[in-house]
Amino acid sequence: MTSTFSGLEPLSPLARALADKRNTFEKTFGYTTVEDLLFHFPRRYLDVADISPISALEIGEDASVYARVERVSERKMNTRKGFILEVIVTDLHPTSDSLLGESEELSLTFFNGYQARKDLVPGAVGVFSGELSTYRNQRVLTQPEYTLLADEEEAAARPFPIYARKQNIAQERIRAAVSTLLDQIDQDSFPDPIPQEVLSKHGYPDLVTALKTVHRPDNVKDAYRARRRFAFQEAFYLQATLAERRAANSEERAVARELKSGGVLEAFDASLPYQLTPGQQEVGDILSRDLANSKPMNRLLQGEVGSGKTLVALRAMLQVIDAGGQAVLVAPTEVLAQQHAQSIAAMLGPLGMDGQLGGAETATSVELLTGSMGAAAKKKALLNIAKGDAGIIVGTHALFSDNVSFFDLGLVVIDEQHRFGVEQRDTLRNRAEVTAHMLVMTATPIPRTVAMTVFGDLEPLVLQGLPSGRKPVKSFVVPTWNKKWLTRMVERMSEEVGAGHQVFVVCPRITESDSASKSAEGKGGDAAQAQRTTVDQMVAYLSSRPELKSARIAALHGQQHSELKSTTMDQFARHETDILVSTTVIEVGVDIPNATIMAIIDAENFGTAQIHQLRGRIGRGGLDGTCFLVTSLEQDHASFERLDRIASISDGFVLAEEDLKVRREGNVLGTEQAGSRSTLKELRVMRDAALISQARADAEELISRGSLDSYPGLRAAIDRWFDQDTQEYLERG
Repeated sequence: MTSTFSGLEPLSPLARALADKRNTFEKTFGYTTVEDLLFHFPRRYLDVADISPISALEIGEDASVYARVERVSERKMNTRKGFILEVIVTDLHPTSDSLLGESEELSLTFFNGYQARKDLVPGAVGVFSGELSTYRNQRVLTQPEYTLLADEEEAAARPFPIYARKQNIAQERIRAAVSTLLDQIDQDSFPDPIPQEVLSKHGYPDLVTALKTVHRPDNVKDAYRARRRFAFQEAFYLQATLAERRAANSEERAVARELKSGGVLEAFDASLPYQLTPGQQEVGDILSRDLANSKPMNRLLQGEVGSGKTLVALRAMLQVIDAGGQAVLVAPTEVLAQQHAQSIAAMLGPLGMDGQLGGAETATSVELLTGSMGAAAKKKALLNIAKGDAGIIVGTHALFSDNVSFFDLGLVVIDEQHRFGVEQRDTLRNRAEVTAHMLVMTATPIPRTVAMTVFGDLEPLVLQGLPSGRKPVKSFVVPTWNKKWLTRMVERMSEEVGAGHQVFVVCPRITESDSASKSAEGKGGDAAQAQRTTVDQMVAYLSSRPELKSARIAALHGQQHSELKSTTMDQFARHETDILVSTTVIEVGVDIPNATIMAIIDAENFGTAQIHQLRGRIGRGGLDGTCFLVTSLEQDHASFERLDRIASISDGFVLAEEDLKVRREGNVLGTEQAGSRSTLKELRVMRDAALISQARADAEELISRGSLDSYPGLRAAIDRWFDQDTQEYLERG
C-alpha cells in the first residue's frame, strides 16, 4: 500500500490515502477518513522478550510463541470435504536451544486454512497464539491466531501492536496501513485539538507524537503513557461540552419563585401526619432557595427507591404554585403518570381540589395528560393547562407536543431522567416565556464519577435516608433446580396473601411469540443459557399451585390496551387482586404499600440497577419486604454470583459502584447501545476519577475565557467525536 499523498489531514479520504480502490477498511470497519483508522488503537501489545519458550508452556493454557515456519504439509479430511494444514514451527526464543543445539518444535493445525496456506511458508517469522493441547503425543495449537513479522530484526526492535480484526483482515495489513498513514502526518496537517497550554500543564504529548507512540511504541510502558493522553482527551471533550452547557444555562434567566406564607405549601406541611426526614428537610431547603433565585435551577436529585423524592418534588411544585406559576411532572410511562397523578392527589387531599366540592379554601388542582386519553378529556385538560386552572400537570411524552400551551410554567420535574434525552427536557423548559426551573429525579444510584462525566450539566443532590417506618428489603437467590427453595417461595407468597398482603411477580417476556420483549438493561447471563419465562407461563404456573388456589391473580404488561392496564393497576391498588404478574412496566414509581413480596423470574436477564429498582416496589408501607431472585443458572455461573452480590447489598449507591467495577463503562455510558465509533474508548470512569476531575477543572477554566468557538480546532474535533447519537445516549446515562 503506497501513496503519493503527503501532509494528510484528519478528514482526508482513507481510501485515497492508502491507494485502496477496494475501500477495504470502509467495508470492514466503516472507516472513511484517515482519523478513523489512526484511532483504531491496538487492543494489546506483544513484546517477544516477554514470550515464554515453547518448552515452558503448560497444556491447557492460552499460549503465545515466537517462532519460524520450518515445514508445511496438507492432507484431506477423512469424513468431510476440505483439508487440514499442518505447520511445524521452531522456537525463536533466545533460551530455546537445547544442549544438542536443536530448537523446540510445535505443531500448528488449521482446518481449511486457505489464508494460512498463503501466509505460512517456510521461513516466515511470527507470533502464534492459542490454547495448547496434545494430539498423538504431540503438542499442538489448533486454529491459532497469528501475526507475521518482516523478520527477526523487526521482532527484536520494539513491541508490536495487535489490533481488533474483522472478516479475517490480517494483522499485517492493518499495521501496514496504519504505518503508511503515520509516515504522512505532521503537526501542521494534523493539528492538536487540545490547546497547548492544557497539554503542557500535565505533560501530555502532542497529538502526532501520541499517535505514533500508540502504534509504534519503543516499549509497552510508553504506549500506555500515550494512551493516557487519549483518555484525558475523551474526558476533556465531555467536560468542555458540559462546561459550555453550564455556562449557557448560567446566562439564562428564570422567574424567582420565592417561598410565601399562608399558601398551599404551608397548609400541606401542616396536614402531613408525619415529620419530614432530615434528608427531605435538607434537600427541600436547598430546592426552595434555588427556586427563589432568578437563575434557573437545574438539579439532579438522586435518592434510593422509596426515599421520598416525590414528596420533596411536590413541596417544590407547591412553592412555585404559591408564587403564581405552574409545575409539570413528566413520567416515562402512562402507568407511572397515572400513579403519580393519583398519589399526588391523595397526598394533597382537599388541597388538590381547587374548584371542586370539598376543596380547601387554599388549594390547587392536579391535571393528567397522556397520549391515550380520549379527545374530549384531552381537550379539557389542554384548556385547563392553557388557562392556568391546572396548577400541577402530570403527564407523559404527550406534554412535549406542540399543542400543549402553558399559562405560566415555572417548574419542570422529570421523573426517571434516563428515559428522556436532554432535548426533550429542554422542549418543556423552553415553553415558558422565560426559562423554567428544572428538577430531574432518579432512583437509579449513579456513582460520583459517572454523574460527573455524564450529567455534568446538572447540579447533583442526594436524598439520604428512608422515611420513618420504611425497612430495607431482604433479598434471596432462588435456583429453580432447588425444588425445596422454589416450593418455599410459593408457600411464602401464599402466607403473605393469607395475611392480607400482596405480591409482585416480574417476568422478562410477555408471551412465547414476544421475541422482541427484552427487559434486560444489561444481561447478566449468557444468552444461550438464560431462560425467558413469559407472563402467560407464570400466570398458568401460579394458578396451578394448590397453595395459591384461592389467590386472585392478574397480568399486566406493555402490550395491553391503556384502559386495561389502568384498570388492572387500579384493581391491584384497591386490593381486588392479590398477585400481579407483569413485565418491568412496574419498574418505577408504582406505589402499593400493601405489597410485601417481589419475585423476579429469570433474574439473570435483568440489569443490576433494574433489579434494585424493582425490589424497591415492596415494603413501602412499613411492612417487611422480601425479594426472590429466581434463576435457572448453576451456582458457579458468573451471573449467579452477580445475583448473590445484589442480594447481599441493599445500599443502591454501593451496589452501583460494585456493578460498575465488573461492567464495561460502555454499557453504563451508552457506547454499545449507541453503536457509534465516537464513544468512550480509553476513558474508564472508575479508574480515571482523578483524570476526569482534572479535565473538568481545565474545561471550566477554558470556557470561563470564552466559548468553544474561540477554539475552532477543538470545536470541530468535539463535533466529530461527540456526534448526536453519542450525546443522546450519554445524556440519558
